Amino acid sequence: MSHFDHTLRSQFFLTAPRPCPYLPNRTERKLFTHLSGSSAAALNDELSRLGFRRSQTIVYRPACVGCRACLSTRIAVDEFEPTASQKRVLRRNSDLVRRISPDVATDEQYQLFSRYLNTRHHEGGMTDMDVDDFAAMVEDTPIQTNVIEYRLSPKANRCNDIDANASKTPDGELVAACLVDKLGDGLSLVYSFFEPELSRRSLGRYIILDQINLAKLLNQPYVYLGFWVQGSDKMDYKIQFQPAEIMADDGWRRFEPE
Repeated sequence: MSHFDHTLRSQFFLTAPRPCPYLPNRTERKLFTHLSGSSAAALNDELSRLGFRRSQTIVYRPACVGCRACLSTRIAVDEFEPTASQKRVLRRNSDLVRRISPDVATDEQYQLFSRYLNTRHHEGGMTDMDVDDFAAMVEDTPIQTNVIEYRLSPKANRCNDIDANASKTPDGELVAACLVDKLGDGLSLVYSFFEPELSRRSLGRYIILDQINLAKLLNQPYVYLGFWVQGSDKMDYKIQFQPAEIMADDGWRRFEPE
């Protein structure tokens, strides 16, 4: 059975309209289906190529009436060359160590996740997530998923003057992490979070840059970043990694900055 056959056999649903979390005075609707059984990985691969995004056992994409602001975005890994600014981010974080962990949530990760949400997204709905909700986000997946941690050597400079005596662990302080799906043609960044105090490190950008490097090592052509929202300043970072591709009505095409 081909991947396309799996897609045809899936049952899709449409959410009720609700306020858009990104653009004022707009509503959003999502088209979604469930991932389960032996075909889950194949279905997730196929739908990712069609612009869908995974959240636990659900894959979805926007289906908003009269609005096409949300566009699935991916980076063409082999053609990517970091800008001067991105090279500085890489150098600034050269003391971080990447550790690929299984999709098992830890209390250390949850504490970092909570600090991140309370500082960077305190008005969002995710701030209500408790440790069990976080564990479900990480562990409730039918496909190959990893938590990729970034740890700081105890002797390294945190690049911030505050909290210089932060607690350390034998493995090094956890300062960033991301939940990453392994697809047939790339890596998909499901969710990332990082230490909000370390703003000078630009950890959000560093995570993406390191995932591009990891995709190169794995001979994967793409890094999927989810949805870029035209008109939302907080989503503009997703098109700063060029060449980027966006999912248009006629399929994937190269994004051309204005």
